Amino acid sequence: MAHLLNVESVTVAFAARTVLGAVSLGIDDGDRIGVVGRNGDGKSTLLRVLAKQQEPDAGRVTHSGGLDLGMLSQGDDLDPAADVRHAVVGDVPDHVWAADAAVRDVLTGLLGGLDAPAVGGLDALVGRLSGGQRRRVALAALLTRPHDVVLLDEPTNHLDVEGVDWLARHLRDRWPKGRGGLAVVTHDRWFLDAVSERTWEVHDGVVDSFEGGYAAYVLARAERSRVAAATEERRRNLLRKELAWLRRGPPARTSKPRFRIDAANALIADEPPPRDGLALERMATARLGKDVLDLEDVTMTVGSGGDARTLLRDVTWRIGPGERIGIVGVNGSGKTTLMRLLLGELQPAAGRVKRGKTVQAAMLTQEVRELDAVADLRVQEAVEKVRGSVRIGDKDVTAGQLLERLGFTRERVWTPVGELSGGERRRLQLLRLLMGEPNVLALDEPTNDLDTDTLAAVEDTLDGWPGTLLVVSHDRYLLERVTDRQVALLGDGRLRDLPGGVEQYLELRRAQEDARPAHGSLAAPSAFGAASGSGTGVGSTAGAPAAAAPAASAAPGPNAGDVRAARKELTRIERQIAKLTSSEEKIHAEMAEKATDHQAVLALDAKLRAIAAEREALEETWLELADATG
Repeated sequence: MAHLLNVESVTVAFAARTVLGAVSLGIDDGDRIGVVGRNGDGKSTLLRVLAKQQEPDAGRVTHSGGLDLGMLSQGDDLDPAADVRHAVVGDVPDHVWAADAAVRDVLTGLLGGLDAPAVGGLDALVGRLSGGQRRRVALAALLTRPHDVVLLDEPTNHLDVEGVDWLARHLRDRWPKGRGGLAVVTHDRWFLDAVSERTWEVHDGVVDSFEGGYAAYVLARAERSRVAAATEERRRNLLRKELAWLRRGPPARTSKPRFRIDAANALIADEPPPRDGLALERMATARLGKDVLDLEDVTMTVGSGGDARTLLRDVTWRIGPGERIGIVGVNGSGKTTLMRLLLGELQPAAGRVKRGKTVQAAMLTQEVRELDAVADLRVQEAVEKVRGSVRIGDKDVTAGQLLERLGFTRERVWTPVGELSGGERRRLQLLRLLMGEPNVLALDEPTNDLDTDTLAAVEDTLDGWPGTLLVVSHDRYLLERVTDRQVALLGDGRLRDLPGGVEQYLELRRAQEDARPAHGSLAAPSAFGAASGSGTGVGSTAGAPAAAAPAASAAPGPNAGDVRAARKELTRIERQIAKLTSSEEKIHAEMAEKATDHQAVLALDAKLRAIAAEREALEETWLELADATG
């Protein structure tokens, strides 16, 4: 395996703080590395040092001869006077790059096709693009070039669920097996598991390496913290809880490593489910009553005149107490508008929005501009201004305890709100909303600017919150972790329930794209162009007939009755497996008692083998049913 680049005893310090202290590591041919760590711990610095974009204070960085390295930074160096075409493919003639399948795939996946409708066309000036559009152009410019090593710093920012799925597939297939090198910094845990085979954790000036993706990293950290000092107890509990989710939830069925499964089972054997759904629903019913939010024959339009488009058409939807719902859709499909409609900030063009008399709603917005009003207060003062303590689950939690739970150190709680970073502002505003004790909570892209440790803490906090939860996010790990049900806006004016979760949504979107006629002479448009920018809506930018989207949204999905039956069967099998495991333990104990009786031990061993075979068969059946139910 060829060595591509190496750092030896690299040290980087800012003022009195050492971000990287005598770090030595490297990237070999075939490496796929995910980089995780708390905000500010040096992940981006590490990537810049690897790329030789930042000189270390000490140590050496070496690249192999002729290495072609490309890096996506959080900012971009695009020329604002250039057009999109030149920014992405340079001076290469159109007939040359348009004939390249790899280039076409990148343009379709990120910009909407060879006419790039997601950024206003290939002739659009870079200087007039939004931040999200510039990000897509910068990523497309990087991926259209045949780099030996690609370093990506938060590549999933400004990408929706569908875009993240495309990027993961592209990076998996970009190089032949055993070739190329990838290192990616991201807070998107599903994406980490989808693309990485090793994990680097940057913390306290060092970089720890773990085999496997995010799921394996969580297991390794949980095992490490299990034997750590008592001061690490709180972090260990959070990690064990997240590991329990990985074992039970959808990520376990798609990307959780099968190795060391006995160790994982032993570690989480006594760990309860992430949340008691029945108990939370009862608490929410007591606080909310039976009626929460209802849409009755609602039609919702945005824009006016020729630019008007219909987001919802004659939709009836009832949301009950304690429901936890994730909302997915392409950028511009109306997810945020739907939440604002439910919460009473917008009025429908037709129909009725009914809210329960006891509903107290709160919404975490993407910009968190609400904090501008308390910018002069310190963090703890801003929280205590709302309330000093709040009841989560069956415990009273003080403002200080919640601040600590969400990653604010004792020093940081006395920082003025106006000096906080983007991720800290998001955490603080979520905290203020929770302290207001709403019983309906809407979260619009809550994962922006948050690292993986903070996301785990946020999820842990939401597990004990008993109200009705609505979440819009491109982070499918978070959606599947904190919500129990997902719905989709597919651009046809209807809401589509997703019994199969996010994976079913992606299948529906692919079917929807396949149903569209080709656009122009070179390529069909993607979801990104159809739903963004100009506000013309799904279908009109693509030039597809109005019937195309409804036909796609009617694509067959898992039958709801079959899914319920399969889930019941899963529960039955889990009970059987538990009984067999208990029987195995009893036989082991009996074998220990009769260790001197050779015949008895042989008979018990035969029983043990039979039980083990039966348990293994049930586990295989469980995995098949789990995949079928999504």
